[in-house]
Amino acid sequence: MTSTPTATRDAAAHPDEGRYLALLARDARFDGHFFTGVTSTGIYCRPVCAVRAPRRENCRFFTLAAQAEHAGFRPCLRCRPELAPQALVWSVQDASSILVQQAVRLLDAPDLWPTPSAPGEGSATVARLAERLGVSDRHLRRIFEAALGVSPLQYLQTRRLLTAKQLLTDTRMPVTQVALASGFASVRRFNAAFAEHYGLNPTQLRRSGVAPAPAGAPEGSGTALRLAWRPPFDVAALLAFFERRQFHGVEWVLPDAATLRRTVRLSASITGLGQETMGWFSARFDVARHQVLLQTSDSLYPVLPLVIRRVRAMLDLDADPAAINAVLHSAFPDGDGLRVPGAFDGFELAVRAVLGQQITVAAARTLGQRLVERLGEPIATPWPELNRLFPTAATLAGADGDTLGQLGIVRQRQAAIVALARAVDAGGLALHAGADVASTTAALCALPGIGDWTAQYIAMRVLRWPDAFPAGDVALHKALGVQGQKNPARAATTASEPWRPWRSYAVLRAWSALTK
Repeated sequence: MTSTPTATRDAAAHPDEGRYLALLARDARFDGHFFTGVTSTGIYCRPVCAVRAPRRENCRFFTLAAQAEHAGFRPCLRCRPELAPQALVWSVQDASSILVQQAVRLLDAPDLWPTPSAPGEGSATVARLAERLGVSDRHLRRIFEAALGVSPLQYLQTRRLLTAKQLLTDTRMPVTQVALASGFASVRRFNAAFAEHYGLNPTQLRRSGVAPAPAGAPEGSGTALRLAWRPPFDVAALLAFFERRQFHGVEWVLPDAATLRRTVRLSASITGLGQETMGWFSARFDVARHQVLLQTSDSLYPVLPLVIRRVRAMLDLDADPAAINAVLHSAFPDGDGLRVPGAFDGFELAVRAVLGQQITVAAARTLGQRLVERLGEPIATPWPELNRLFPTAATLAGADGDTLGQLGIVRQRQAAIVALARAVDAGGLALHAGADVASTTAALCALPGIGDWTAQYIAMRVLRWPDAFPAGDVALHKALGVQGQKNPARAATTASEPWRPWRSYAVLRAWSALTK
């Protein structure tokens, strides 16, 4: 494990001094953990910014971009704070911290954003968010401001503006489309917010032109979005995980090019648009710069913030290795760079989990491939290797036993897939990173053929719960050396207690140890 950086040691006693040392070192491990406002320029930066380091007396440090903007600082146009990975702080004990954490996750997710505000609707927006969290809007504002120093609306405004800034800088999207995709009710309100917060109009960001697409970009893909992460990151291990489970036509992993491509479909109920959105994306890892270069089809322009958010979750780009390794390194010293693979589509991953119950990865992949070829829809992409969409929940909800049985899927799993599809299609079950973990896993376990292992696996990969733990997993028992005990699930759970709240990462490290 990499030794603790000087900035970390000093931060314990003098947090700002430690942050300044991290800034001087341009240490990517601290990217997203704080932002530096420079009083002499009125600009705030990431700690990895390549400009000449400011004098210490000119620096003010903030945990969130929203805090820096609330203090009157504008985002740097060079290091681009909108590219920083999110700083996810997990708590499993303090109720107020958990509530703030849930509120921030909802405000960070474009598909979960409250309805765009119009004049006079600010309080209604907070009220809708509070209702979703099960508290009063007054209580939500109070604990949010006490914990973060900004209001929920100020946080949301910063999130929307930084999203818009990224789209303006990296894409050819018309300004009108950028405004709506970023959650603003109108272009007029978007322009006014941009001028008020950043002191310039949106088109000024494009004076030097949109950044060109990466070399080899397919014709028609105008986006070249950059998504940052914190090192260390075992890119090869993550891509190998996806490659072993890929369905031909839906996914295409190119390990030598450090690239993952896939087709995507987003329903109208998720995007709020008049019809479903279909397309593709290609994500290439630039290891030297700690970035993913994301290209998408032009058809995904209206929903790019949502696509970006889901790709970040799928590739686990917001993980904080320093916090995770502080808990897990002693037990799993070879897993410091491992990430928990997520899913672009929660329903698709849930079906994969059901297909994988009590069989090998290869066998589950065979069943899934048959499902895609029989019930998936064709789609045109720049690559012949990508030509299918995974079946929708509506399609599988209406599938009969004969159809699924012909694919080799046994009756118990047929019933589980159909029940799962009907629950999702009817809107009674939401499978995404913002869903409540306890209620969602309980709802999953209430479906026929779905038990704790499947629910925990979905919580780990879809709900992005870092403390998920499939205690009944046979491979996990073997990795932990408890397979011979009378109750291996209980023994595994007991062994996992010191790993909270990062047991999802512990599971990945245990599985990885079996293959070495």
